[in-house]
Amino acid sequence: MAGVLDGVNQRTQMVGQNRLELLLFKLAGKQIYGINVFKVREVLQCPPLTQLPNGNPVVRGVAHIRGETVSVVDLSMAIGGPMLPNISNCFVVISEYNRKVQGFLVNSVERIVNMSWGDIHPPPKGVGKNNYLTAVSEFENGLIEIIDVEKVLSEIIPTNETVSTGLLEESHKAPQDKVVLVADDSAVARNQVKRTVEQLGLKTHTVINGKEALDWLLGIVKQGKNVNDEVLLVISDIEMPEMDGYTFTAEVRANPDLSDLHIILHTSLSGVFNKAMIEKVGANKFIAKFDPNELAAAVRSQYDQ
Repeated sequence: MAGVLDGVNQRTQMVGQNRLELLLFKLAGKQIYGINVFKVREVLQCPPLTQLPNGNPVVRGVAHIRGETVSVVDLSMAIGGPMLPNISNCFVVISEYNRKVQGFLVNSVERIVNMSWGDIHPPPKGVGKNNYLTAVSEFENGLIEIIDVEKVLSEIIPTNETVSTGLLEESHKAPQDKVVLVADDSAVARNQVKRTVEQLGLKTHTVINGKEALDWLLGIVKQGKNVNDEVLLVISDIEMPEMDGYTFTAEVRANPDLSDLHIILHTSLSGVFNKAMIEKVGANKFIAKFDPNELAAAVRSQYDQ
């Protein structure tokens, strides 16, 4: 099953073209879910698990995989579904999110599909705020649901969002006439960034994808305003429905009215190729999710001069 990810280096050619590849899988029912291939290290038959006393019930145990001890999360339980039975027949998707490696227990792995971010959309508004989805896409007369893994992980291991006192005390007074634009499809990640930035005394404007971010910036231009007088900087996720962070950055750099904006790409994706892509599209900085002090320091550097 690990062979399903062979040739991943060739897939980097799609990055920056508003495209991605999804690894499709199922949990307890017939619904198909997807995860970006670039977040997946490997897929393997579920190995023997060691249960931990007094642990979170959605963590079915830990496994020793290639020299690492990896927590294995029952993804069905984590999003409010039933416990997956017969785990020896299940698969574990080994992934890396927010600087940590974890395994997600799934019932079956289907295949990999090549898609455009333009065909991936925010969840319907009717699903409510407590859902575990960041996006959906039509596929073969059905629907692929993309899970908000950052929300899942935040519920299992709460993330520290407090900026250190030293950083706050050393900071110069934040400008009150500018805002920080935050683009992220995950409500959890979006609010983490918002709370971090606001601890510095800055105002924020949040959107859910690159298209909304670009439209908002162009709206400022249409009002006859200078964007750099209104916006201190942009903090953007990379993976987002409709328009990803790479494409958003490239669009900003190609527009003379926006090209000087300072852009931080803030993502749970990791890997050398990301740094290469950041240079290619013209982002100013790459920060892996989520370290409030590192993010705060990067924001502060824009006015602490």
